[in-house]
Order: sequence, then C-alpha cells, then structure tokens
Amino acid sequence: MPHSDVDWRIRIAREDDIPALHALIEASVRGLQANDYTSAQIEGAIGTVLGLDTQLIRDETYFLVEAPSQTAPVACGGWSKRKTLFGSDGASIREPELLDPATDAAKVRAIFVHPGYARRGLGSLILVHVESAAQAAGFRRFEMGSTLTGVPLYRLKGYVEVERIAVPLTNGEALPVVRMVKAAP
Repeated sequence: MPHSDVDWRIRIAREDDIPALHALIEASVRGLQANDYTSAQIEGAIGTVLGLDTQLIRDETYFLVEAPSQTAPVACGGWSKRKTLFGSDGASIREPELLDPATDAAKVRAIFVHPGYARRGLGSLILVHVESAAQAAGFRRFEMGSTLTGVPLYRLKGYVEVERIAVPLTNGEALPVVRMVKAAP
C-alpha cells in the first residue's frame, strides 16, 4: 500500500517518545535486517551502532510517523546538523560539532520502519521529509551511514555508495555500514 493511501502523520519526536522509539527501532532491526546481518551482529549493534541518538530529539531534527489507528510510532528517522554519521547514544563514535551548511553534508540518520508496516512507502516518506527539512536549514548535500538492508532504497532515491565501513561491536563482531552521499536537487 503506498503511503499516499493512508493518512500518515509526521511530527517532530519529543523526549516522551523515547521509550516508544527504542521499541520501534529494536523491532525494526530484529525484524527487517535478519537477512543481511547475523543475530550476533544485530544483538551487538542494537543500542550502539543501531539505535536512537537523543541529540537529534534535542535538536528537533528527528521525526516519527504515526498511523491513524496506532498510538505507537510506526516509522522514524531524522537528519543531523552535527558531524556524527551514525550510532545511538551508546555509540563510541560521537562527533557533536556543528556542520556548516555551505560546505558540509547534512547527516541522514536512523531511519527505521516497524516490520508490520514495511513495504508501504514509509522509509521513502521519512527520507523525503528529512531531506526537505535539511534543505530548509540550508544544506545542499546529504550523507548517511546505511545498513545493508537500506542500500537498495537509498540507491533508488539517488544516493551513491562511497565507502564500506566495518564497525567494531562490543561483542567482538563487526557491522558492515555503507557510507552514501547525494546532492540536493
């Protein structure tokens, strides 16, 4: 079902949404990324590489999608005006310095869809919303650290792979992440 057939509501995520966002992200990772990552990689990445960066909520650059009949969010994602490319509050890779929209790319961050709402255009809906918000803030380029699962969608949306990164996890595993870029239209 395309997203235009449903009255999806997108809004800025708030501090009180954090528990629901953690639950959504964990369900998304466990349910939708199992074909691309091992269970050890998934468990090692949840809450560090794959998770919520609450700085985005404080910066008001993280969004969630609500379905008309649901109280919990069904998708989420955001962008950052900071250097951190990916990772949650628990990640060791933190670069909180602000980016310059004239020279830097906005970071597209943490787009997740609940498995029960997959293949309905919500990832695309969030991505368009995120790119528009970053453009309104003056950014003309975008960069992301994509999961293997997200790469096909982002390629369709004009992103180009520039690097593959093996991110070390605390359980001894490594999580492949794909750095992708796109220029604003």
